[in-house]
Amino acid sequence: MSRVVVIGAGLGGLAAAARLSAAGHDVTVLEQSDAVGGKLGTFRRDGFTFDTGPSLLTMPYVLEDLFAATGDPLSSVLTLERLEIACHYRFPDGTVLDMPGDVSAIAAALDGALGPGSGAQWTAFLGRAGRIWDATHEPFLESPITLADMARLSRRLTDVRDVAPWQTLRGLGASYLTDPRLRQLLDRYATYTGSDPRRAPAALATVPYVEQVHGSWHVPGGLHRIAEAVRDRAVERGTTLRLSTEVAEVRTAGGRVSGVRLADGELLPADVVVAGVDAAQLYGRLVPPARWASRTATRLDHARSLSGFVLLLATDALPHEHRSHRVLFTDDYDAEFDGVLGPRSRRRPVEAPTVYVSSPHDPALAPEGGEGLFVLVNAAPHDPHGGVDWDAPGLAADYADHVLETMARRGLDVRPHLRWREVRTPADLARATLTGGGAIYGSSSNGPRSAFLRPANRSPVPGLFLVGGSSHPGGGLPLVMLSAEIVSGLVGPC
Repeated sequence: MSRVVVIGAGLGGLAAAARLSAAGHDVTVLEQSDAVGGKLGTFRRDGFTFDTGPSLLTMPYVLEDLFAATGDPLSSVLTLERLEIACHYRFPDGTVLDMPGDVSAIAAALDGALGPGSGAQWTAFLGRAGRIWDATHEPFLESPITLADMARLSRRLTDVRDVAPWQTLRGLGASYLTDPRLRQLLDRYATYTGSDPRRAPAALATVPYVEQVHGSWHVPGGLHRIAEAVRDRAVERGTTLRLSTEVAEVRTAGGRVSGVRLADGELLPADVVVAGVDAAQLYGRLVPPARWASRTATRLDHARSLSGFVLLLATDALPHEHRSHRVLFTDDYDAEFDGVLGPRSRRRPVEAPTVYVSSPHDPALAPEGGEGLFVLVNAAPHDPHGGVDWDAPGLAADYADHVLETMARRGLDVRPHLRWREVRTPADLARATLTGGGAIYGSSSNGPRSAFLRPANRSPVPGLFLVGGSSHPGGGLPLVMLSAEIVSGLVGPC
């Protein structure tokens, strides 16, 4: 039996703990806050409950696999509901599209909203995306990634042609999609990894593919229940969970991990340490000083993904037709990407942002007669020394007003019905989750080599492993859970 310390009770850390405990290891999870979930957080006030991180579950089979591998099936603890309408889109010209949750209905919906032929274009694109998925998901998403994986892929010329590692997501889309609204729809999926579609690799075409083929799902009561269910499974399998416990150092002896030192000075010995914290924080602050660690932390810091500016809005029941998820597109997406991912000195709060609104039709999330809206706009990371200082006096409140006004101009005016609002800036996210600048996805997936620049799950320090959105294979609920599966395989059984 190996002694395993997991740093961080985000979904990645909890999933790794559940798997490793089920495999017979002695696992302790240390979490610096007083609650589990990390970015999969929750906020409650006056009968309203908000998910403050992810608001949609995709690739549900990954979650099902986690529970099947650790005991009773997922259905024994959680119910998943597939959305009939995945998202309501409003384009700059006023066109609206209700994207079906069933992939077989998407082509007809596109033809009806955007005009004949739109569905055929998107279907052809999804066909290409499916071939990319088939070529990449096992060697890239479900396995520890190495340069040998790229070498193996390079010997399969058809796969290389399909994946097109030399092409960007926007470039790939342009070869299939002539309607600018379809291209804007595709651009949005780059933001799922905190990236710029003009620089993100074409392989990100798999993001809309898996969402539409495997569906968009809601968890009754809120997605934070996923973290709670995985926590419970880990504890049932023997994990010890310690909240409000900050780790100050990962300790080594004889060239490998020997344990951790807590902020209060307590030493916890370990044979294995699994870090579910931001990789830049791990290599820049927690591991023993080394030139390679410093270089890695600096590189990750310079490649931060975008962040988000969030409004939690408690309203009276709205007169608008209800949709669980809405996207109100900007008329200048390039200006938005420049503002959040351009050179640091040119980053700024976006003047005309795309607005994402989540308001699940779930009576457990709001009191009778009320409605809760989670509103997110893409934002530059908090960077008071060279970019946007989100703690600047008055900035958060003024920008919140601006976002509400933008929503109103695009047909969703909630201001007459507003009871109260909570504002969360990238600076708030950085403090709450100890991530650099509040970057949601760690490093962005910009450039053809981005998959190989993301920190590997096996660190250069023997016995130290990484899980979570800032390590391979990336951010988002399913990929974070896949990172835990990879790490449990690397650690192995007792």
